[in-house]
Amino acid sequence: MINNPITQLEQLTLTSTAKSFLRETARWSKFLAIIGFILIGLMLIFAAFATTIFDMAAKMQPRVPEYLGLTMSIVYLLLAIIYFFPVYYLLQFSTKMKKALVSKSDDILAKSFEMLKSHYKFIGVFTIITISLYVLLFIVSALGAL
Repeated sequence: MINNPITQLEQLTLTSTAKSFLRETARWSKFLAIIGFILIGLMLIFAAFATTIFDMAAKMQPRVPEYLGLTMSIVYLLLAIIYFFPVYYLLQFSTKMKKALVSKSDDILAKSFEMLKSHYKFIGVFTIITISLYVLLFIVSALGAL
């Protein structure tokens, strides 16, 4: 057997310490995913009742725009949809990692890390979009102040 860098990478093994860290990471990621799904549920509940809540607020306080309820419903519905994907990827990572450690399957382990990659890629792209929107908002505000 030739010891070149490619062969060495193919023979990567997980020590018992690394497996322990991955097991603990899978537990925490499952916890965070469950909390994420609970928060998504709360967002959906708020989206369902926002129109009613803000309509009542508009009747009590005339300065509240009547369309605010519908706007808030749409915003919270969109946020729930956006938030679903990274939470789903995190749960899939956790589930697949636990299964891979029990079954000692390289394929399941690879799928697990693929889900983790998807989670972080989504968060990264979303962060770039959010920062870009803030920069755009800052530029528009600065031009508006002139």
